[in-house]
Amino acid sequence: MRHGELVRVKDVMKTQFDVIHGIETVADALRQAKHLETECLLVDRRNDDDEYGIVLLADIAKKVLGVDKAADRVNVYEIMSKPVISVDPDMDIRYCARLFERFGLTLAPVIQNQKVVGIVSYRDIVLRGLRDRL
Repeated sequence: MRHGELVRVKDVMKTQFDVIHGIETVADALRQAKHLETECLLVDRRNDDDEYGIVLLADIAKKVLGVDKAADRVNVYEIMSKPVISVDPDMDIRYCARLFERFGLTLAPVIQNQKVVGIVSYRDIVLRGLRDRL
């Protein structure tokens, strides 16, 4: 990135992602997913007072496959993380990278006005935010 050039999360985030309900089984959620390149499934809020959740593909590998559970017998709410740590679309990607490091994240939903508008990951930050500007 050139000195002084500001790259925001909204410039690098993926805008196509999957939102599922926590009551669904892992098997059903995977069948419905169309954008698994994001490496996660977002769990929708049940109401306006609820928070978003997230299930990483790594969570499914560790908490379902790794312990030999049947994906059609495990509900998403059993393995999801909630509430999510999210980022603002106007955040500088340098601060996003620092946030990821501080909290051990690899990706995060991008939330604006209490709605998910994208997903951002280290991959997006580096390949779309840094490499493209070298």
